[in-house]
Amino acid sequence: MGRKILVVEDDRTTADFILKGLAEHGHVGDHAADGRDGLFHATSGEYDAIVLDRMLPMMDGLSVLQAMRVAGIETPVILLSALGSVDDRVTGLTAGSDDYLVKPFAFAELLARLELLMRRRGSGTPVETALTCENLRMDLLKREVRRGDRVIDLQPREFRLVEYLLRHAGQVVTRTMLLEGVWDYHFDPGTNVIDVHISRLRRKIDMEGDPPLIHTVRGAGYRIGA
Repeated sequence: MGRKILVVEDDRTTADFILKGLAEHGHVGDHAADGRDGLFHATSGEYDAIVLDRMLPMMDGLSVLQAMRVAGIETPVILLSALGSVDDRVTGLTAGSDDYLVKPFAFAELLARLELLMRRRGSGTPVETALTCENLRMDLLKREVRRGDRVIDLQPREFRLVEYLLRHAGQVVTRTMLLEGVWDYHFDPGTNVIDVHISRLRRKIDMEGDPPLIHTVRGAGYRIGA
């Protein structure tokens, strides 16, 4: 069943990209090109989710978000921004957003995050802020990964790969699942990109005498767990 989603984005190319993708997946998308118009639409309370750009004319995205929450509008919001530092993410999340996606982004990831937020809203399940497996912990708000007390420095793609593995902890994930879920490839590029990234992660995560957490399941894929 399609959902009704508000897209508040002043860049017409980006807005059309999102609206087209939503329509292709059976959702109804409304568009607002500035913050003031976006707030007007958002306070109607008729949307299942809102995609909100951070930098907007008339009224910036954080101000729109704060005004919504003060008005008691609890519609799930994904904040879009070119600002991707930890402080920027934390600022967006503490202002009242449910998720934060850095530009440029793959539509498949935006859609997956939207659908997850809408499912949680319907079930009353609180938004997840951390993922764990044994003594490995990922803080989704701080965008930080630790094994025990040790902070692990990860590149953006490595972070996405660990997040995907942790969301499927204890399960075997195939190469196809990783290509689609982490790289947004819907074909096999014929390279060893996954093997290279897994090897780098093992060097960063499985060290200092800790038992290995990332395992190769021969002929099937990979699994994270003790």
